[in-house]
Amino acid sequence: MANPEKCLLNRCCCCYSLRTGTLVAGVGAIILSIFTIIVIVLNMLGIINVQIRMIVLDSFLTEFVIQIILIVNLCVTIILSILLIVGTIKRNVYLLMPWVLLGGMLVIGLLVSVIITAVNFYSNDDTLNGTLWLILGLIVFFIYTYMWLVTYSFFYQIWKEAGRGAYTKDPFRREW
Repeated sequence: MANPEKCLLNRCCCCYSLRTGTLVAGVGAIILSIFTIIVIVLNMLGIINVQIRMIVLDSFLTEFVIQIILIVNLCVTIILSILLIVGTIKRNVYLLMPWVLLGGMLVIGLLVSVIITAVNFYSNDDTLNGTLWLILGLIVFFIYTYMWLVTYSFFYQIWKEAGRGAYTKDPFRREW
């Protein structure tokens, strides 16, 4: 069986601690979520024009409903990022876990989204936007994946410091 510790990081960006990198990931997720909510609201008000689509839901939901769904998802991301920050400060594995799980799923979703969007541009003979989307999307994907790996490494480090599994109790500890 493969050793999962071989894939984990010891530092963030070669010189910062995993704790610092995890805090940056949490704060960055909050900032990007708030920025995206602002863009969606401005789009809903007609101040800017941004085409917002979802891969599966576009065929039977209106753009307004899709935008509401995205705002709700971004609010959940903000809540989970706050839990991540608090969990990082308190070194609490259980507060880190929701963000780590969501982040792992979003890594896959981001890659699929980048590829499908680029293919859509290419299929519409828009090679410039397809190429730009593919290049910039893959850069964002690699940065996001790295920040998730930093967070996961910190999560694993805290979990391992406990010296036992997440659901076991110390049989020699007495509760008085």
